[in-house]
Amino acid sequence: MDVMVLVGAIFEICILFVGIFLLLLILKRYFEKKNKLTLYLFTIFLNLIIATFFSMLSKVIVLTTNIDYVYNQPNIEYPNTPYYWIVLRIVDFRITIIFVIIGSFLSYLLEKNIFEEKVKKYYGFFVYLFSIYSIFFAIFVYVRGNTLLDAINFLNAVIIMSVVYIPFMINCYRLYKAINDTAMKKGFLSLSLMSFSFFSVLFCILLDRITILLEMSNGFTVFYFMAWSFVIVGFLFAYLGYIKPKSR
Repeated sequence: MDVMVLVGAIFEICILFVGIFLLLLILKRYFEKKNKLTLYLFTIFLNLIIATFFSMLSKVIVLTTNIDYVYNQPNIEYPNTPYYWIVLRIVDFRITIIFVIIGSFLSYLLEKNIFEEKVKKYYGFFVYLFSIYSIFFAIFVYVRGNTLLDAINFLNAVIIMSVVYIPFMINCYRLYKAINDTAMKKGFLSLSLMSFSFFSVLFCILLDRITILLEMSNGFTVFYFMAWSFVIVGFLFAYLGYIKPKSR
């Protein structure tokens, strides 16, 4: 299993290198055009890159310490220090989930700016409230080794990403079909595919978790590697189709 943890860490390091390169290209484009929507995309991508970093860091901690083995049961207390408070939340992907949620919330703000008339107030209220609740849950509702709380934490991220990215994907695709301008069609199609890719990240991780629960694997299935690959796929769709051509 340690070998697979190492493989997972190396894979995520590769994802980080590619992601950071694309992030710098997006930042360069923003400084050239000073476009508000490009800035939103940059901050969304930045949060997903940070989420990937903490996912990788959790594996490095497991590989270089015995913390995951010593404090892996709910009835075993870990030292009540700031170090263990933050490190165990990194190991259990709580910090990763926080940045995924922030990225999803920023995607809602991007959607709101593009489809202002179509975004209902009650929808926005739910996104705000559920994002705050999910971040609070990830930080404070935590018991080491409690799989139920970990499952709820992951479910919170699935819900917020579904609520944000599925409507975003549908709205962008509808505009892609409705308008005639070639450049704008390409832009909205790329945003639709970006939304699909980002939603697919957690969907693939969910499939990976299901195989573990059904004892079909010990984790790190093909779905896990597909999940983080979709982060880069989403970046590429947005950059090549929306940001690079005209930086609207």
